[in-house]
Amino acid sequence: MSWDVVGHDWAVELLRRDLAHDRLRHAYLFVGPEGVGKRTLAGEFARALLCPASQAPCGQCRHCQLAARGAHPDLFTVAPVVSGKKVRAEKIKIEPVRQLIYDLTLRPVEARRRVALLIRFDAANDEAMNAFLKTLEEPPANVVLLLTAESADALLPTLVSRCEVLALRPLPLAAVQDALITRWLAPQAQAELLARLSGGRLGWAVRALSDPAALDERRQKMDDLRRLVAASRVERFAYADRLARESSTDRLQATLDLWAGFWRDTLLTAAQAAAPIHNLDYADDVRRIAGAVPLDALHAVLAGLRRTHDLLDRNVNARLALEVLLLDWPYLK
Repeated sequence: MSWDVVGHDWAVELLRRDLAHDRLRHAYLFVGPEGVGKRTLAGEFARALLCPASQAPCGQCRHCQLAARGAHPDLFTVAPVVSGKKVRAEKIKIEPVRQLIYDLTLRPVEARRRVALLIRFDAANDEAMNAFLKTLEEPPANVVLLLTAESADALLPTLVSRCEVLALRPLPLAAVQDALITRWLAPQAQAELLARLSGGRLGWAVRALSDPAALDERRQKMDDLRRLVAASRVERFAYADRLARESSTDRLQATLDLWAGFWRDTLLTAAQAAAPIHNLDYADDVRRIAGAVPLDALHAVLAGLRRTHDLLDRNVNARLALEVLLLDWPYLK
């Protein structure tokens, strides 16, 4: 029996020991970048908690079969839902959290315990977090709570303090590439590109492999960047306006992250660093811009991207923030 998780061996071993020695915490919080494997690890731990086996889900028993289908009567999941028409955002509201709190007060139906998965709980509003806090402070017997979030900083400190926190880090790029080839049968060249683009986030790489639209959108935004460095002020203003109108905050920040990866590659190339670049398919553009823009200007571009990302978190006017960002970019024919 083994856990169906790639990497994060230290976390798997910690959870396995807690199960084997029956020293489970009442709540675990899995944090880390989007796509790093938080939900996969939490889900596998949930199945192990429901399975009669002591350290890993056997995959064969009734409990494992029901959990795999999301139909186990003692497994509950709360996840963000998308709301809004013009600005679409993922949120966890109070109603499903209240229902979960009630469900957890009941006795287990089939397993030894009840397990709750709260996915992306950093998307919960303050009302939902505060309502759930009492359950964390006084958890019912035979209940284990599993929460995921990109950062503990986005949660109430009192909530975090009542959890065992497991901070997951990106995997080595070679491990991501090998998993894509051996488990998802990706061609070698595509696996290498996705591994580098993922920055060690296997979940992101797997989704990109199975969703060509995501790679098409990346290519569009990267081609936009290539045009923007040669665009006039008026063209940059127009692009900032259009991007702000057409994108949610999450999508804007995802675009900034893509661009930051390109400018990071450019900075590394200009500095003649030994680190490999991530955007292999734009290597010619990276070299061209690296040879034409001073290092201090490249540092300033990356600082501007970080600043704009933070400003969007604080709900500033997106169009104005993007205008300032793009006007500070170098101009190259």
